[in-house]
Amino acid sequence: MNNNQLDLSIVISLFNEEESLRELAKWIEDVMVKEGYAYEIIMVDDGSRDNSWKVVRELAEKNKCIRGISFRRNYGKSAALYEGFKAANGSVVVTMDADLQDSPEEIPEMYKMITEQGYDIVSGWKQHRQDNKLTKNLPSKLYNATARWITGIKLHDMNCGLKAYRKEVVKNIEVYGEMHRYIPYLAKNAGFDRITEKPVHHQKRKYGKSKFGVERFVNGFLDLLSLWFLSKFSKKPMHFFGFTGLVTFFIGGIIAIWLIIEKLVNQANGLRFRPVTDQPLFYLALVALVVGIMLFLAGFICEMISRNSGERNHYNIRETL
Repeated sequence: MNNNQLDLSIVISLFNEEESLRELAKWIEDVMVKEGYAYEIIMVDDGSRDNSWKVVRELAEKNKCIRGISFRRNYGKSAALYEGFKAANGSVVVTMDADLQDSPEEIPEMYKMITEQGYDIVSGWKQHRQDNKLTKNLPSKLYNATARWITGIKLHDMNCGLKAYRKEVVKNIEVYGEMHRYIPYLAKNAGFDRITEKPVHHQKRKYGKSKFGVERFVNGFLDLLSLWFLSKFSKKPMHFFGFTGLVTFFIGGIIAIWLIIEKLVNQANGLRFRPVTDQPLFYLALVALVVGIMLFLAGFICEMISRNSGERNHYNIRETL
């Protein structure tokens, strides 16, 4: 089969999921054959410590549409998706988890939304989650509300593993660290802003237990702030540090000058006055002055680094005539 003619690439990141892989592969195969898609399944083993990779090798030997990538150690889901995206050849790339909680039967409709309706990304929305309401549902709602507010992307479930992408999207973004949670935001910043969502069926975990704890929401929020900052100021850091530094410096300067003038006026009029250096507000003003200078210098240094970066003139071009 010519890789350039593939309809779908299904990228699956997995870690210690040996029990579910055979069932998942069969489920996907049944759906793909029924719909008549030319497809490939790319299973990325993120350093599993069980027999997951052995199962992947067995599946690849039986089905030539299955490919595998194995990490020597656990690098995280973002690294797995990065390698999967790099290897994908399909015109539409679908990501899904290996735990059987995502249904392959959702893929045909998501594929049509990309190819026929012109969307760049279709994100799954688990309206009725089959997780613990206290430890998963409530934190997830708060997390997604914050993500919508910061990113401006109106998705109810930013972190859903089941997503479909136009091939150009995954080839023009870089997923690293823990940024797999925010691929729609990365895509939006790269110019792919036709993003929508589709309600999908969410099933209870059949084997094993979740690899993610509550701490992912804290880490996710910090990653979101980092991503927002980089998207806003990576090419113009002086606009943030310089502006903040100038504002802080002037506030400190105004307070210091006001205290000095107040002391001189009271002294000239024979009124009781307090030495400037005896006032705590004066030292707060000095701190503001120093911090303002440091922020401004930080902005200057960041600007110098940015101007010497190899990515300073990297732009995603839609088309050239």
